[in-house]
Amino acid sequence: MITRDGFILRPFRATDKTALAKHADNKKISDNLRDRFPHPYTEEDAEWFINFVLEDNDQVKHFVIEINGEAAGAIGLTPDEDIFRLNAEIGYWLGEEHWGKGIITAVIKATVKYAFENLGVKRIYATPFVTTIGSSRALEKAGFIKEATIHNGVIKNNKVLDYYIYSITNF
Repeated sequence: MITRDGFILRPFRATDKTALAKHADNKKISDNLRDRFPHPYTEEDAEWFINFVLEDNDQVKHFVIEINGEAAGAIGLTPDEDIFRLNAEIGYWLGEEHWGKGIITAVIKATVKYAFENLGVKRIYATPFVTTIGSSRALEKAGFIKEATIHNGVIKNNKVLDYYIYSITNF
């Protein structure tokens, strides 16, 4: 568990499904994430994801973002393999009512610190769409550097989009 002013990062619980579904069921959120994050987002979707995380043998890679005693978002790390094994991708979302308050930047910073100290990774990266301005800004405020723009690299909602590669290293 990671406690900071304004939020707690903690493991998922089965009882989080109602709050997660409430915050995740927002097209503005799903429009900025991979297609596997559904819209509408139901309690069944939340239950599936919670079970997926809890069944993982290494649960310390995924955290609920708890604000005011409620699961209001999530952040996770996906370690790469083979020659990329010192890398991990970071992904996150936060309920809209908490946007613009600096919370996600603080969450990213805390997660990066945790990952560098505990997971053996040396580089963490994120791949936000160029249209996800708030996420890019949060990454930059958390110390990430924009490494590249990948043109026409993804398709979301039947639109081909560019995306960025941001990273932070611990060498």
